[in-house]
Amino acid sequence: MSEAGNRVLPRGARGARGSADAADAAVAPAAIVSSGTARENPADADAMNRLAASMVPPPLPAWRRLLAQVQRFWLLVAFLVIWQLISVFGLRFNPQLDVMLPPPTAVFSAAVDLMQRGVLVTHIFDSLYRVLLAVGTASIIGIPLGLAMGWFPRFRSAVDPLLEFIRPIPPLAWIPLSILWFGIGDTQIVYIIFLAAFFPIVLNSMAGARDIDTYLVRAGQSLGARPGELFATVVLPGAMPNIFTGVRIGLGIGWMALVAGELVAAPTGLGYMINNARTLFRSDYILLGMVLIGVLGLLLDFVMRKLALWIMPWHRGQ
Repeated sequence: MSEAGNRVLPRGARGARGSADAADAAVAPAAIVSSGTARENPADADAMNRLAASMVPPPLPAWRRLLAQVQRFWLLVAFLVIWQLISVFGLRFNPQLDVMLPPPTAVFSAAVDLMQRGVLVTHIFDSLYRVLLAVGTASIIGIPLGLAMGWFPRFRSAVDPLLEFIRPIPPLAWIPLSILWFGIGDTQIVYIIFLAAFFPIVLNSMAGARDIDTYLVRAGQSLGARPGELFATVVLPGAMPNIFTGVRIGLGIGWMALVAGELVAAPTGLGYMINNARTLFRSDYILLGMVLIGVLGLLLDFVMRKLALWIMPWHRGQ
């Protein structure tokens, strides 16, 4: 009888089974029980297999899976239907409603018109470029700064007063100075978006590094991890959920700052399109710009969620 079998099996089982069964039981006791039952009574083994198979739910058909995905958007579809009904039937009570609240069909027609003229793609590309450049720059600077502030208390105590002094200033308050510094163009708008996205990224990164479980840190130190290894293997993975949360918040606030910056000074972009449509009393173009901003923000947030799941397979809370 092997020493491994003596350690794993109960005392009564060691007397009843042979050394070969004891070794197998140490590796896979459930398999031994199943094989023993099969040798004693094949009918019981078949019944157990059928019972185990019945406990596994069968895969859903393709149409059921598609229906489950479609059901996620029922509230959006209901919103569009209600919007269409209000815009159409509301004309009986207010003839100006077609200008005040155009129906979704009119917004779609406006999108088709701008696409045919080749203007809409330019506005979308320019706005998307400004947001991604600004948020990317804010992430490159803000994530290391936030991690350093969260991991080194002395550094945080030195930087935090300056950070908290600048943070309450609205990004829109910087627009006059940014025009003087950078002129009217992409650089000025990117600077405004950068200011809006920078502070959420820094604060969330700092919170992620500061709130690392001390037991994990002590475990790494007890295993002989050096400071650099401890930061790379414990602090950075533990702070990743907060980092992605900060970037997602920065993207949302960045879109708000984008519209404000393009409303004031921009030759292109969705904010410029909204402001220009205001002067022309084209409310369908205004709503189109708002819808496109919402769609682009939704797509970017979806990409961030998938990227978080790919980088952090152990974390499902994003």
